[in-house]
Amino acid sequence: MSEMRAALYDGYGPPEVLYEGTVPRPVAAPGEILVRVLAASVNGGELAGRAGKVRLVTGLTGRGFPKRTGMDFVGEVVTPGPPGSGVAAGDRVWGLLPRHRMFGSAAEFVAVPPERVALAPSALDPVQAVSLPAGGTTAITALRDKARLRVGERLLVRGAAGGVGSVAVQLGRAYGAHVTALAGARNLGFVRDLGADEAFDYATTGAAGLGRFDVVLDAVGTGLRAYRRLLAPGGRMVAIAFDLAHPAASIAYLLASTAFGSRRVRFFSGNPTRALLTELTALAESGALRPVVDTVRPLADIAAAHRALEQGGVRGKHVLRVG
Repeated sequence: MSEMRAALYDGYGPPEVLYEGTVPRPVAAPGEILVRVLAASVNGGELAGRAGKVRLVTGLTGRGFPKRTGMDFVGEVVTPGPPGSGVAAGDRVWGLLPRHRMFGSAAEFVAVPPERVALAPSALDPVQAVSLPAGGTTAITALRDKARLRVGERLLVRGAAGGVGSVAVQLGRAYGAHVTALAGARNLGFVRDLGADEAFDYATTGAAGLGRFDVVLDAVGTGLRAYRRLLAPGGRMVAIAFDLAHPAASIAYLLASTAFGSRRVRFFSGNPTRALLTELTALAESGALRPVVDTVRPLADIAAAHRALEQGGVRGKHVLRVG
């Protein structure tokens, strides 16, 4: 069986447990396609998985080692699926691994169901494009489907410079909302350039000084109660992160908040379909969304990419060049 390069780790721990190793190259099962990965990005959920902070809460990381990392990818179709799958050999596609398999795209090849990919924007190279699938599909689901953001509403984006936040600011503007961004001091001009009407330094501006909002999108996960109190009557809060220092308590609060109280919190785990990815392609090609890449590293530097994301201050995405 032929092998391929992949990002691996043999035990939970800090970024230094990651390394580039070899694993068997996947074979597309019936109804799947094989994609040669050109680029992947680093996402917050992968940090939690690698550190072992969610294994007792969600069970998503499984039991065996070595484990894999990576959620999204841009690549070229090698072996297409059955007739009607919608993709052909040589097509440039982007996508995410399905929820039951979640991690493993930081590798030379992935085998995925064809309904989990769509044609990537033709004007973006793989490194640019891969900054959008995970954050973009999450932001669309959060603002359009969960919060039902409307024209003229006040939107607060917490973690506005990151992978999801940087897309959410652009989407909020495209949807006609008044966008307030919370980010680090060095990124305030950056998020204004993305379309934020107002931008505040999270280190010096407390929740109480921000006013009321119709929608709060939280991509940070800490202090959720304080930001939930900012909701105006009829307001909606969507949380896409939890407190990694206290994962069990944080997730319990989120689950309880989805069912009780006048200001319910929407929390979801993304599992985007081709329709959502195709919509993201259209938004990128129309110019409504632009990619934001912080740094680009080779696959061998996977540990450095995780370390950089943990240190904070990111603008958009840390990207791995694979192909």
